[in-house]
Amino acid sequence: MLLFDGNTVPALIGAGGLRTDKMEGDQATPTGFLPFRHVFYRADRVERPRTPLRIEALSPDDGWCDDPSHGDYNRQIALPHPARHERLWRDDHCYDLCVVLGWNDAPIVRNRGSAIFLHLPPRSGVTEGCIALEEHLLRQLIASDHSGIEVRID
Repeated sequence: MLLFDGNTVPALIGAGGLRTDKMEGDQATPTGFLPFRHVFYRADRVERPRTPLRIEALSPDDGWCDDPSHGDYNRQIALPHPARHERLWRDDHCYDLCVVLGWNDAPIVRNRGSAIFLHLPPRSGVTEGCIALEEHLLRQLIASDHSGIEVRID
């Protein structure tokens, strides 16, 4: 569950649970304050979101580097790319609306985790370390004046 404007809302987290010591590949969701950086969306599938955040329509050549040995680690990249990466233009609908969260980006530390997003729910019911919300809740959150989310182990 995620607390939003005093109400709890259903949210999915990583298969590895919540971790204070997030590492690349552990499938855990990191704890702490995760600021909203910017929003991606699939213009061919969903309506442009209303948000004060920077918005970018995805294209088939968008990716995210998750290779700790490469200089582009935990950064958006253009495909094709020589290092290990995740494709942002997906066949499923998880990234049809996606918020880049501020994790391991100021500064970037190798192996500390990459591509931590707030996105739509996967069919599996768990993420690979991200947080997933139903579309109407995600849209409501990014339309608000919130600057990020706090992830805690209670």
